[in-house]
Amino acid sequence: MKTSIRHNIPLLSMTIPGILLLFGFSYLPMFGIVIAFKNFKATKGIWGSEWVGIDNFRYLFGSADAWRITFNTLYLNALFIFCGTVSAVLLALLMNEVKKKWANKLLQSSLFFPYLLSWVLIGYIVFAVLKMENGLLNNWLTGMGLQPVQWYMEPRYWPAILLVVMLWKTSGYYSIIYLSAILGISDEYYEAAKIDGASKLQQIRFITLPLLTPVVTIMTLLQIGRIFYADFGLFYNVTRDSGMLYTTTDVIDTYVFRMLRSAGDVGMASAAGFYQAIVGFALVLLANLIVRKIDKENALF
Repeated sequence: MKTSIRHNIPLLSMTIPGILLLFGFSYLPMFGIVIAFKNFKATKGIWGSEWVGIDNFRYLFGSADAWRITFNTLYLNALFIFCGTVSAVLLALLMNEVKKKWANKLLQSSLFFPYLLSWVLIGYIVFAVLKMENGLLNNWLTGMGLQPVQWYMEPRYWPAILLVVMLWKTSGYYSIIYLSAILGISDEYYEAAKIDGASKLQQIRFITLPLLTPVVTIMTLLQIGRIFYADFGLFYNVTRDSGMLYTTTDVIDTYVFRMLRSAGDVGMASAAGFYQAIVGFALVLLANLIVRKIDKENALF
């Protein structure tokens, strides 16, 4: 063990910046959890503020808002994970069939580009499409002889709208990850399948998808770990923080932000964040346990 460490000192030293960043931004802030159990006052500091026990949690779960934001967070993120995984795998399979190198690079770049755009910019793009007057979609509806829709006052449409926007932004990024895994599959499998007379769909079904399953499983488990952490930029900028849409778009992250902005209740916001972390951790353990029962080799631990 000591000999191995001694020989790998140059490589191990390269991990030091990453370890410091992980400690500084992930582990060190954990001491702030104590704020969730206090009536935090900035003038008194963390340790000088009054200890209130679980009062912040009682206030959080005592309102109807808690159950609404919990349902929206779980439902929408589960929808994003399922549809995002399916679309990314399909895109990866399609890109794998593009044999011309220049066309493949062009396709990958075009699909990856939306991932580089900020949610602020995407929010303005969506607004240009959905705004009531002169919006692209309403102009199209009017041209078809239909009535325009006040999209930012109709919450029932927004789960589908957010899903489309999320898929457009992230599917290209995840598809490249899956494409890398597909390219790592040995050509010998496909050559043997061709000799046996397997069609392209049969090759995908019996070779590509089974060998891609471990990567899909790991990616899904990692996303489940953050299922309680909604993408704040998506839910805040794309919806333009419209109060009319809260019934279907308000999630824990946006709720915490409003509590800090309007009420300045740091203790309650910390309680909501602590709630996110505990439930997210429990879901990862549960999902990993289920995977271990089905196929131990595909589990994270």
